[in-house]
Amino acid sequence: MTTPFRLTEGEGPVLVSVPHASLNVPDDIAERLDENGALLADADWHLDTIVDGIGGPASVIEAGFHRYVIDANRDPGGTSLYPGQATTALVPLTDFDGRAIWKEGREPTVADVDERRFSYHAPYHDALAGELARLRDRHGIAVLLDVHSIRSVIPHLFEGTLTPFNVGTDYTRTCGGRFEEVATRLFRENGETVLNGRFRGGWTVRRHGRPKNNIHAVQIEMAQSLYMEEAPPFALDPDGGARIGAILARVVDALARTALDHRG
Repeated sequence: MTTPFRLTEGEGPVLVSVPHASLNVPDDIAERLDENGALLADADWHLDTIVDGIGGPASVIEAGFHRYVIDANRDPGGTSLYPGQATTALVPLTDFDGRAIWKEGREPTVADVDERRFSYHAPYHDALAGELARLRDRHGIAVLLDVHSIRSVIPHLFEGTLTPFNVGTDYTRTCGGRFEEVATRLFRENGETVLNGRFRGGWTVRRHGRPKNNIHAVQIEMAQSLYMEEAPPFALDPDGGARIGAILARVVDALARTALDHRG
């Protein structure tokens, strides 16, 4: 049975979310994927392992299903996050390169989407919201760091080579400016960084980031070339993975300290 999430409760004010690292696909869905879809290429490879190694007092929530089952970072109503730009749907019909991922005639139906929304998407976000509420109740403030990675070259989605670090706050709608500044500065210390560029923040940070209610949310989208091979078998570079883990640990620590210094 594919479970919708794994939650590890921490004692600090930060929750780290990893919505796209899972490779779990229920058998009845997996057998409908075509040869291309079966590669599961669009996962945020290895981020669950990297985040699990951070340690410290942060809470961590990880989706237990691959994004081809249903995308935890898309609006459940199906509204595009990036109007006018190429993107994938709540339940994708294609991969990031625009190629089909389902066997002909076996594509997800409207009923499939509804069932997956109920069984996977909603429980994940309900748990995420519940943990943010718990942290805010405990500390008077909570911060969500939503962690993603993607291949550095995907012409269907963006031009050229992706900047290594891409911070998204939907133009400071999802967090207070101090959190945006802290996260952006720390990533810039470790490589070229763009703020609110191609990836300005997906549905997770837009849904849960409520600065006026003392819940702040920041998304980070990293180029996978920083820590892994970007082609099958998508092998992890241990040194690169350790470096990314250390960077994320520093960002989490800085966000926590900023939160506790500015709560209320």
